[in-house]
Amino acid sequence: MGAEERPRFFRWYRTLPIVAMILVCIFTFAIDGFVALAPAPMVRSTFYPVEYSAFIQSESQKYGVDPYLVCAVIKCESNWQADANSAAGAVGLMQLMPSTAQEMVRQGMVDADQYDYQKLTDPTTNMEFGIAYLGYLQQHLGSTDEVIAAYNAGLGSVSGWQSSGGDISSNITYAETANYLVRVNEAYGHYKDLYPMGITTNAKS
Repeated sequence: MGAEERPRFFRWYRTLPIVAMILVCIFTFAIDGFVALAPAPMVRSTFYPVEYSAFIQSESQKYGVDPYLVCAVIKCESNWQADANSAAGAVGLMQLMPSTAQEMVRQGMVDADQYDYQKLTDPTTNMEFGIAYLGYLQQHLGSTDEVIAAYNAGLGSVSGWQSSGGDISSNITYAETANYLVRVNEAYGHYKDLYPMGITTNAKS
């Protein structure tokens, strides 16, 4: 590749993340349009299901977490696939890193005798640690947006963004986290609209 071609290639390569985000936005707008027009039962079962609703409800109450937020995180992290795995090593419904689950044990948030952090493909174990982690983030952060961003990027990153002042959404420097914040908030809104009487109503289980 010649000297003139290399800069052109790298300019093209840097545009890939932007193109990917645009495609995600287009897809999201298409889904939102369908959600607005389709019957609620179809939308619930097809796009915004709730599984393990009784467990989510009880553990959300225990940790002081909004159950709609838990459902939104699961939707965006794994789309309710308990066997989901990421290239980075995140596991299960709430895409937890084993090190994060282990830290929840160390912090005293989760009882290791009852839940094994090495068994994150088990749905209830995964959700126990994931909901506990959301509760842990809430203890250290001041807004739901900060909690969502920290779930994706880590508490340290959000602490750095907080130092800039103002709304966290305008300070995020990671494109992935900015997109994640939008997607989780949209899913959260849909869950609240589709399950107005709570997630245990019209849920699968």
